[in-house]
Formats: sequence, C-alpha cells, structure tokens
Amino acid sequence: MAVASARERAKIRRRFAKCPLECPLYADTTIQSLSDFFAVFHSLLDPGKVFWFRGHSKLSYRLAPSALRYSTVDARNKALSLVSEMKRFLEMKLPRPPAPHDNLGWMQVAQHYGLPTRLLDWTQNAAVALFFTCCSNQQDDGLVAILNPIELNLAVDASLPRVFNFQKDAKVIEPYLEMDGRDSRRGRKTIAINPTWNTERIAMQQGAFTLHGKRFELDNSQASSLIYVPILKEFKSTLLNELERVGIGEMFILPEPEHVCSHLLRSARI
Repeated sequence: MAVASARERAKIRRRFAKCPLECPLYADTTIQSLSDFFAVFHSLLDPGKVFWFRGHSKLSYRLAPSALRYSTVDARNKALSLVSEMKRFLEMKLPRPPAPHDNLGWMQVAQHYGLPTRLLDWTQNAAVALFFTCCSNQQDDGLVAILNPIELNLAVDASLPRVFNFQKDAKVIEPYLEMDGRDSRRGRKTIAINPTWNTERIAMQQGAFTLHGKRFELDNSQASSLIYVPILKEFKSTLLNELERVGIGEMFILPEPEHVCSHLLRSARI
C-alpha cells in the first residue's frame, strides 16, 4: 500500500471538495486495488469495535434516506404515507408478510421494493459497500462511508450500548415510525437498527439500517466515528473485476433471477 504524497492528497481533496458529507475524508492512500482497500480499512478500524459501511457511486450523494430527500414537507409526507398504502395491496401477495402492527417490518418491505422510507441502507461487509461504489456511474468518483453504529446509538441513550432491534427496543424505535416529514435540528437523532434478514438479498448483503428522525442527514455532529474513503473513477473497473474474482459480484449481492441472468449474459461476452 503506497502512501499518498502531499500533492496527491491535495489533489484528492480538491476532487472531493463538493462532496456534501459532513465528516472527515481519508486521503492518505489512493486505493487502486482490492489489497489497497483492505489495507486502508485495516489501518482505520479498531478490531474491537463494530463498523458499518455504505457505498456511494457518486460523490454528490448524501447520507439521507429516500423519503427525506424531497425538498418540501408536503412531498416528504406523501412519500412517507406510501408504506401504509403498500400494506393494503401487498399483504395478500407476500408469502410471509409482517404482522399487521409490525410497522418496522412493513417499512423494511417498502425499502426492499423501492418505496421511499426513513431507512438508509448499510452493510456489515466492507467489500459489499465497495461493490455498490464501483458497479455504476463509472465516470464519477465515489466513496465508502464508515460508521460505528453503537457509538451512534450511545448518543441517543447512553444506557443502551448496542445496535437496536425491534424486539428489545420497541420503545426507542416506535416514535420514529410515526414521524411526519418536518425537519428539526433539535429533533430525534439518527439511530442504528438491525433488520430482520428475511430475504436472500438482505442476508447476502449483510444488510443493516440507520433510521432517521427529524435530523435528516447523518453527519459528524451525530456520529463522531463517521468518515469516508474516496474511490477514484479511474480505478472503479479494476476494483470491480477484483471483487468479481473473489466472489463479490452481481449474482452474489443481487441474487434474484434477473440479476443471475444478467451476470451470465455478461460473463458469456456475446
């Protein structure tokens, strides 16, 4: 792993100057290979702590969930109301639907099928985050964000040093599920929750969620551990090929039949 020179670090910082993430940028190394990537993460992460990862294929993306990215309160409220509408239509169609009053379970279903929610996807696997950084927008720089979820939750309740789950922490989680689309810097902070791994996709991706309250975007004021590692566009293709060689590819991460077929067609090179 080659350490970036002062000139190289300055160049990276200029390229990422417009990144909206309000947290430090790690620019000490230019990641050109998978071995560079794991060496950087080995140097950054405390082995005794839990970390989550999120890949952005474009540096312009924010750490805000889909329902809270709309510019008006009315639009955000409409987006949030779609989960209850979805329940009416999908309860009979799902093989194992959540219980009627399992609001978090239904929100997770909505997230899986592409409806806007208060949930933001993370993964416990750094390589999975790197895949999502590199698999699209090949002409754009990307990044991998790193978060300590337990530290995030300690800022909400110092007596609960853990990642929350609905069985143990319903009293903490439920108020978030009833919130409207108004924002407030003094409102409830973002929390980290373990989802139910009830689909092959979320299990393969080792998925996790942050659940966002009135403070829509996650930043260093809520999580001092938050940092991001730049992934330059000129190395995305190399990194994606190396991930594929070690089994982290489209068919692994997106196991649905259409993605398996896409992988087979691409592999055949016809």
